[in-house]
Parts: sequence; C-alpha cells; structure tokens
Amino acid sequence: MITQMMVQPSFWVDSGIKLSKVRDIHLFKFTEELQSRLEELSEKKKAGLLTGEEDAELAGILELFCFLWMRLYSH
Repeated sequence: MITQMMVQPSFWVDSGIKLSKVRDIHLFKFTEELQSRLEELSEKKKAGLLTGEEDAELAGILELFCFLWMRLYSH
C-alpha cells in the first residue's frame, strides 16, 4: 500500500473559494490565485516535474474541488 501525503483541503476554505447563489443555485469558484496554482501544478504534473510537496498540494486542491462539487450537487 502506498501512502500519499496531502495538504488538507480545509486549508483553502477561507481564502481560496468564492461562494455565490444565482437563481436559487449555489455556485463555487476558486479565487484567481488558487485557480492559477491549480493550473501550474497540473502542468508540472503532466511534465513529471512535481516535487513531493507540490504533489501533496495538488492532491489537496483536487480533494477540495471534489468535496465542494459533491456537497453542492447533493443540495
């Protein structure tokens, strides 16, 4: 079994997400900073250049995205 380190998704909850409600639909959006970081880490992963710390950061951001999507979709 391989253990993967991950930055906790809650790290970005206060500073990396914008929530809004449009016509009774709840929406979320990453801040420009978090979106840019996600894109940067994704590109580095594709190129095989991620450090272990960056891989953990990317895993946390993706976990946050999945959690928010599932949470909003369930409502």
